[in-house]
Amino acid sequence: MREPQQDRSRVTRQRLLEATIDCLAENGWAATTVGVVATRAGVSRGAAQHHFPTREDLITAALEYMFDTRMQMAREEAVDLPVGEGRTVAVVERLVEYYTGTLFKAALQVWTAAASDPALREWVLPLEDRFGRTAHRMAVDQLGVDGSDPAVRAAVQATLDLARGLGLADLLTDDSARRAEVVRQWASSLDAQLGARSR
Repeated sequence: MREPQQDRSRVTRQRLLEATIDCLAENGWAATTVGVVATRAGVSRGAAQHHFPTREDLITAALEYMFDTRMQMAREEAVDLPVGEGRTVAVVERLVEYYTGTLFKAALQVWTAAASDPALREWVLPLEDRFGRTAHRMAVDQLGVDGSDPAVRAAVQATLDLARGLGLADLLTDDSARRAEVVRQWASSLDAQLGARSR
């Protein structure tokens, strides 16, 4: 039986988005063209342009897909977090993982390009703002703390900033050994700062 057209279209679109993320992470912004992405996804350039008429449309859709994927992963992983002792370090580890994987490396390529491209920056800033707010809210929920407390909000934001910084440090070399120690120390400090709130 032939696969329905709608299903084939959805699969093609997803392949293009995943190929875009991989291209961005591996080859950078300049090398991620519609043609290169289409080849990597195993579809014709015409099929790619049917879904995404311009490179900007493709990149913007890939950013949204990255955001949705990152958030879905966070929601799924939240159910596996330990209760009580060990929870804070597990939450910090997960947050750091978001900033050391392929999705972050792809997003970083777009952020870097957006820094010198005002039109791209206009597309990227709302997505990044949305991701930042959602990541902050999810971190608060996972830590089981009061997000209305200014000190808690600041501590959670510092944790996200730390995670992003560790992601940057991991770009050129494998920084996993030092990163694990930083995460452990930060989680201990965060627990003390948050008053080891009951989970």
